[in-house]
Amino acid sequence: MKGRFVLALLLCAAAAGQDVEHQHGAAQPEPALSPAMYLMNIASGTSMNPMAWPMPMLMQRKGEWTLMYMGQAFLMDTQQSGPRGSDKFFSTNWGMASAQHSLGAGKILFDLMLSLEPATVTNRRYPLLFQTGETAYGRPLVDAQHPHDFVMGLGAHYVRPMGESTLLDFYYAAVGDPALGPVAFTHRASAVELPQATLGHHWQDSTHIASNVATVGVKYRWIRLEASGFHGAEPNENRWNIDWGGMDSYSGRVSFFPTRNWTVQMSAGRLTRPEALEEGDVMRTTASVEYTHPRYNGEAWSTSAIWGRNHNTATQQNTNAWLLETLFPATSKDFITGRFELASKNELFPDEDHGSPAEAFRIKAFTAGYTRDLFTKSNLETGIGANVTKYAIPEAIQPAYGGNPWGVNVYLRVRLKRG
Repeated sequence: MKGRFVLALLLCAAAAGQDVEHQHGAAQPEPALSPAMYLMNIASGTSMNPMAWPMPMLMQRKGEWTLMYMGQAFLMDTQQSGPRGSDKFFSTNWGMASAQHSLGAGKILFDLMLSLEPATVTNRRYPLLFQTGETAYGRPLVDAQHPHDFVMGLGAHYVRPMGESTLLDFYYAAVGDPALGPVAFTHRASAVELPQATLGHHWQDSTHIASNVATVGVKYRWIRLEASGFHGAEPNENRWNIDWGGMDSYSGRVSFFPTRNWTVQMSAGRLTRPEALEEGDVMRTTASVEYTHPRYNGEAWSTSAIWGRNHNTATQQNTNAWLLETLFPATSKDFITGRFELASKNELFPDEDHGSPAEAFRIKAFTAGYTRDLFTKSNLETGIGANVTKYAIPEAIQPAYGGNPWGVNVYLRVRLKRG
């Protein structure tokens, strides 16, 4: 299964090159961006959506500074079925501000990202069947998603051109996103109308709020190479502080941008003791393909295919998570979303003595949703929507979850107007 999925990712990348050939007669690599445009296309920390995605943001000039503001909030009601399901009214949210200025031959950018989820997600969790990762009140979170920390990002980039087609990128963040994995679900173009986390979050993109992150990267035309050092532990339960730690983990990533519509990345890293209650380090490997095709006024059709694999050094167990996700603007105000996931979960029954390693259960999740934009006022876009998730699970765990588990989310969405 893993081999077929990675092969599919590579075929998608090949299709990108063929797409250019059909349009222009011969594939022409994308020229290197200017430092200013490169920094404007960064989604969070170091990750990048396809450059064709019209990122929702506000821009402002203050003297020689370029200021950018981004933000999104969902006010949600969730219902999760079965013996282990529950319901809750809460909000997921984040806001980001950045300031860019010339420095020598390059550009420097400072960014700050904050979330009020420590206050708007009460009891340190919201219901999400089959979700695992991190802790609440000293216990592993199971069938629930943790809130983000108040400080989701605090860092600085310096990008400098080296010749006509090469950029050097230096990044340091007290809290930020190392070179590991695709764009996190909170900022991914194909996921902006899906308020709930992915089941593969801790296999694919959970390091987007790591601490003590240093990254060096070089981009030459359509290829980018990066290496990072960072603190590998997941954030603790005090969501209002910065979880500082030594730079004990590392990662590397290679990304391809064959056209403005495509982003392909492959990455690997070693995370030192990421989970507080689990022994061992995690060797994480990811691969992803993201595609964006602009459609209506400032809207785009975006699709992502992502694979993540965790190898635990204590148990020697390998677990995998796959995802296929799309956001389709049927009109400039109507958005259809879809997400398919297949995840191997070995943390669903932490109280049982499984021995080593714990049994992994393969969970399939099918999500379909719809969002309708209502109005734009005072630089805010407002919409309402809902999505439904149907799960397919092994017979062995049906007594714990029921034979046909499902989840429903209804939400009001507000975000800063697209520039």
